[in-house]
Amino acid sequence: MSVLQGINPNIRKMKQLEYGALASRANQIKEELRKGVRRHYKEVIDVSWGDSHRAGVKPLTFVRQVLAACVYPPLINSNNLPLDVRQRAQKQLGTCAGGSVGSYTETAGVSEIIHSISEFIKRRDGGIPSQPENIYISAGSQWSIGNILHVLVNSEASPKTGVLIPVPCHITTAVSITGLGAVTVPYYLSEEQDWALQVEELQRALESAKGVCNPVALYVINPGNPTGYVQSRKSVQEVIRFASEKGLFLLADEVYQDSVYGKNSEFVSYKRALSEMGPPFSGTVELASFHSVSKGFLGECGLRSGYVELVNLDPAVMNYIQTLFSKDSSSPVLGQIALDLMTDPPKPGDPSYPLYNQETQHMRTVLVQNAKRIHKVVENLPGLSCPPIGGGFYAFVRLHLTPKSIQKSKELGLQPDTFYCMKLLEEGGVLTTPGCEYGQKEGTYHIRLFIMIPRDIMEELLRRLTGFHIKFMKDFS
Repeated sequence: MSVLQGINPNIRKMKQLEYGALASRANQIKEELRKGVRRHYKEVIDVSWGDSHRAGVKPLTFVRQVLAACVYPPLINSNNLPLDVRQRAQKQLGTCAGGSVGSYTETAGVSEIIHSISEFIKRRDGGIPSQPENIYISAGSQWSIGNILHVLVNSEASPKTGVLIPVPCHITTAVSITGLGAVTVPYYLSEEQDWALQVEELQRALESAKGVCNPVALYVINPGNPTGYVQSRKSVQEVIRFASEKGLFLLADEVYQDSVYGKNSEFVSYKRALSEMGPPFSGTVELASFHSVSKGFLGECGLRSGYVELVNLDPAVMNYIQTLFSKDSSSPVLGQIALDLMTDPPKPGDPSYPLYNQETQHMRTVLVQNAKRIHKVVENLPGLSCPPIGGGFYAFVRLHLTPKSIQKSKELGLQPDTFYCMKLLEEGGVLTTPGCEYGQKEGTYHIRLFIMIPRDIMEELLRRLTGFHIKFMKDFS
């Protein structure tokens, strides 16, 4: 018997990514450009990833200096680094077994770093306590989400386990759910209301699952990916009440919490809202909240580190979670150190603070300007629209495609927005992601653009998008 014949049927059901063909063609074009093939552009602008460093954003100096000294300890004795950097590196190495970042750590992570995360959560949530024993560090937030899903999903259950997920939603979590043998139960965010999450739609989704699966969890992304929607305090509370009433475990993906910039928008964590609602909610609703060093202004995607904080879980369940996280030995130590630097950055008066503050404020300014700029440009192009972006790193742009372009995409065996993305890549030199990758209402089409990019690249991106789109709409009118 071949491996193909015996492959896990749940793996077979995992969605094949539309992006794969686009990425492959982009690599071919890059190679052609290197060989001197003439095109209307000299390089491909890649806004398909949620990776700011890949897009040209410079790493934070303080973070990289501390990491450098941890990797090469003799730098601690060098006057070329600020005093607080050297002190911080010395402190970090003191928490590592053998004084080396090459050592394993405890299953949940370095104890001192977990306490730092706990203090960060407490400050963020206005003094609401956070218990270090309820925090687990992992190799990225998606790794933590996968582990919690492993606990929630019973692969032998009949009917199958269900998880409510938003549409649109980044593909990774949906693929993980399917790969575990569970069923994704889609609830649609309201594009007409700037991608708001509506409890009525949650109710509709839950009703649709009857006879199909047994929903046990509700997954939310706040701020949204790919939509950029930021939930209000009232919205978060409504979702908590719904989860309580229906007995659903809450999975709160909050990795963009530091990137909220919309008018009248603020980040309110599910943990804070739950605590402030008081009994019976505060002591009964089960919650897992996720954060990461990949997003926000650190942008350290390659270091692979994130954490989950668990609230109101049965101690017996916590024992199973401890066992589950133990199978992975420990998460990368440099990533754990980056988490510590994210949750406890330089403070006013520290030697590194002026530069750190300058760099992070510049990043925020560029992000806010990019969000406003892309909204303005898109809204002035016929056949495109985009609600104001409240937070996160993406613009999810609506394509109002002509019947002719839709028909052409079908003839080529492509989704209409994939066809648009392929043409944008070929003619405009811009690599983006089609909306079908994230889910969307039937008959609607979108593209996702990463906007945490340098200002000059954003202007070039908009110039290319504008020129291409006008031509595309004319060609397929």
